[in-house]
Amino acid sequence: MKKFSNLFLVSLLSGATTLGAYKLLFENNGFFSKNKNSIVTTAPSFYEKNVGLSADAIDFTEAADKTIHTVVHVKNVSSRILNNPLLNYFYGSGGQQQQEQIGTGSGVIISEDGYIVTNNHVIKDASQIEITLNNRKSFTAKVIGTDSKMDIALLKINSDEKLPYTVFANSDSVKIGEWVLAVGNPYNLTSTVTAGIISAKSRNLDASGIQSFIQTDAAVNPGNSGGALVNTKGELIGINTMISSQTGSYVGYSFAVPSNNARKIIEDLMEFGNVQRGILGVEGGELNAMASKELGIAQTQGFYINKVTKNTGADKSGLQKGDVIVKLDDQNIDSFAELSGYINTKRPNDKVQVTFIRNGEKNIVPVILSKNEFFSTEYKGIELANINQNDKKKYNIEYGVKIKELNNEKLNDYYNDLKGGIILKIGNTKATDVESVSKILSKIDENQNIQLEMITTSGQIVRLIL
Repeated sequence: MKKFSNLFLVSLLSGATTLGAYKLLFENNGFFSKNKNSIVTTAPSFYEKNVGLSADAIDFTEAADKTIHTVVHVKNVSSRILNNPLLNYFYGSGGQQQQEQIGTGSGVIISEDGYIVTNNHVIKDASQIEITLNNRKSFTAKVIGTDSKMDIALLKINSDEKLPYTVFANSDSVKIGEWVLAVGNPYNLTSTVTAGIISAKSRNLDASGIQSFIQTDAAVNPGNSGGALVNTKGELIGINTMISSQTGSYVGYSFAVPSNNARKIIEDLMEFGNVQRGILGVEGGELNAMASKELGIAQTQGFYINKVTKNTGADKSGLQKGDVIVKLDDQNIDSFAELSGYINTKRPNDKVQVTFIRNGEKNIVPVILSKNEFFSTEYKGIELANINQNDKKKYNIEYGVKIKELNNEKLNDYYNDLKGGIILKIGNTKATDVESVSKILSKIDENQNIQLEMITTSGQIVRLIL
């Protein structure tokens, strides 16, 4: 009886201990209670599903199947003259040897009658271009036009049959985190597909600020240049154009020209034979906390206008120095890359609704874009203007800015040689156009000497220090 009593007492104490522990830890405000105020949080029930990543939610096979037959291999055959000093010594000019060079890349068929878009650098200096389809049929391609500034080229092949092609999507509507496929045809291995997401939009990788790339983490290697970046519907949202790498191979980031920019360039080349560029007529820079503090303004996002060019659309619409552009049409503007990227989809005389902030108030005005060739700027008494197609043909160049007028007394002795000449480089940076040059010069102190590389009106290349 005594043993039974002891056993009963132990059981009673054990039960009490268990009940007390449960009350302490789990009920009401216990340590593990759902009602306890704690920094430890639990996910709601709907997080139990792997949102957006399940096999049922997304399928790449349809997009891949649509695209691989529209992406082609591009073979660039060019030649260069090699000088052998030893042979030149014995045989004179007979020491020169011609060497054939072959480059490869990818391209995207954009129409059933054989128009193909690729990168300009893929076909640059080509004496012959060969296109191989995904079914291994080959054609000789003709260059319709190129745009070195945006690294886009338009080719044409003639086929007896209708070709599969990729349709354009609106690249302005793509979202960061959206799934994409990069499709290329490198090394004539037939089309290859890699997947990733949109990492960023409006990336500016050019020192002169003339590009606005889509950044993705889909693997892209050099042979994929000119290939397609498509969404999960198989629609074209970009032309893969470069990678960010010190080794030349893919290391995590790749970049594409947005389809809206590529499409506008292609339409211009087909209709006009050259790219029609419009400008707002403003100079300035993007805002951040430091810049806003220096300028003494509250706005920390947008494009700050530092100068308005006379007689341009911006000037005629009343935009002023100190205005902050925050939107063009329905496109938000937080950076220079976003502003230039959107304007590059427009033509001269197009109307753009500009939303800007002045003295803390938001305003909207319509601005008619001016022709880029009339855009000019001045630095140290040198007035600079954009070159035209005649200048490019005359001097056999693809870029540069023309010296329109000289008002610098130090250069009076060289007036006749310099006026009308073409500046090719400022320091080590290419002078692609007045818009980019003005941005470069705005960062240089006027008391600081700069080196210019230019072509004089007599065709000589000279270097000048100002």
